[in-house]
Amino acid sequence: MRALSEGLVTPAADGSVLPGVAEKWETSPDGLTWTFHLRANARWSNGDPVVAGDFVSSYRRLLTGAFAAPKARLFFAVKNAAAFNRGELADFASVGFAAPSERTLVITLEYPTPHLLALVSSGPWLPVHPATVEKLRGATQRSTAWTRPENFIGNGPFVLRDWRPNQFISVGKSLTYWDAENVPLSEIHFVAMDNGDAEERAFRAGQLEVTLSVPATKIPAYESEQPTTLRRVVLAETRYLAVNTQRPPLNDVRVRRALSLVLDRAALTDKVMKGGQVPAGTYIPPGLGGYSPPTAADPASRDFVGATNAARRLLAEAGFPDGRGFPRLELSSWSISPAVLEAVQQMWRQELGLEIGIAQREGKVHLAALTAGDYDLGFMPAIADYNDAASLFEELATGAVGNYPHWSDAEFDALILSAGREKDPARRSTLYREAEAILLRELPVIPLYFNSQNFLLSPRVQGWQSDRLWNRYYKALSLK
Repeated sequence: MRALSEGLVTPAADGSVLPGVAEKWETSPDGLTWTFHLRANARWSNGDPVVAGDFVSSYRRLLTGAFAAPKARLFFAVKNAAAFNRGELADFASVGFAAPSERTLVITLEYPTPHLLALVSSGPWLPVHPATVEKLRGATQRSTAWTRPENFIGNGPFVLRDWRPNQFISVGKSLTYWDAENVPLSEIHFVAMDNGDAEERAFRAGQLEVTLSVPATKIPAYESEQPTTLRRVVLAETRYLAVNTQRPPLNDVRVRRALSLVLDRAALTDKVMKGGQVPAGTYIPPGLGGYSPPTAADPASRDFVGATNAARRLLAEAGFPDGRGFPRLELSSWSISPAVLEAVQQMWRQELGLEIGIAQREGKVHLAALTAGDYDLGFMPAIADYNDAASLFEELATGAVGNYPHWSDAEFDALILSAGREKDPARRSTLYREAEAILLRELPVIPLYFNSQNFLLSPRVQGWQSDRLWNRYYKALSLK
């Protein structure tokens, strides 16, 4: 989608935001009105000009309740967007999007949102070609024919040439793109692979220039033999355990703390994962949108004897001395390598005398169970939608879709609400650190590690860039 589409602004590999279809913008002194000025030479792949009304139509589609867009919440800072999405407001003209001219888009907010540009650079804010989507019934339905190569109209640096589901997607350079003269590649093929081993073999055979990942067992060999081919990005992604706080005995914070205290996170990253993952002492990844988490003990230098003794005392206080009487719970996950799950299971068994079962399910089934609260402990990734700490904090607010622990804390909710509207960066950081201190005290989520992406890159590829949010940047790529 980043190759085929371009938003008002685009994310940059260093975490900043760059002009996209909008060449410039300004905001009012109160932070409630943002005005974006569109490029005169922005074009769709069929030659139509990209106009402000295209963005308004795209956002109306995404906010329409019947469409049920899973990321509609990324628009809720806009005036009346949430009310329209929930069906409380029928007139979209009352939502804070306006196109006073073809090259001017005005966004009016419910409240000051200092991270608005980060939001606007995220994937859900990419535009669609309204006429094509409406013609092929995609304005109210998902998965219609507007996405097929013969129909798709995009506004990015590449156009969709071919798409064979579960095989490959090929894109070619767009001749109508406003900056086409600075797009070196003539085409890119995105190839679907069955597994990491097949992908790595295809790379060695010269069939791929870039991989998405590297099998963990192959990383040491590449590190020692081809260190310039192996690339690594520590992601703004926290792998954690969601704790169902509505189920006894997990509704007891003493139990949650005991489960967390005995986990040797450094052993998980260094001895099990072995891919540059970083032990997590906090839930929010450091540096996400400039965020600095509260000071926490380095997981790699913890006093595990003291921590284990404290965990045993907490478990005894909760009514389970030496683990006696503790119910058999289940740690569930999607279908991944079970090594991390088994390591966590062993730590709980060895240090606390607890028997926790492991269940692996298809990804959609696992997610549905967590959403419904039909689980005990769930292994999950927290991946930021945009480069700001608000992206992950807001997922744990009371009633949020991503609040898999089904946890509620009024003080936490108030802190993140205030922080999301605070224009002073120092005060905003203070509020978020106070919110995370509550998370680390109450532990509805138990952070394990910050994930990393290991991938292979051919020396033929020039100008490669990728960021901590899994974005990859194709516009300036070239091949030797």
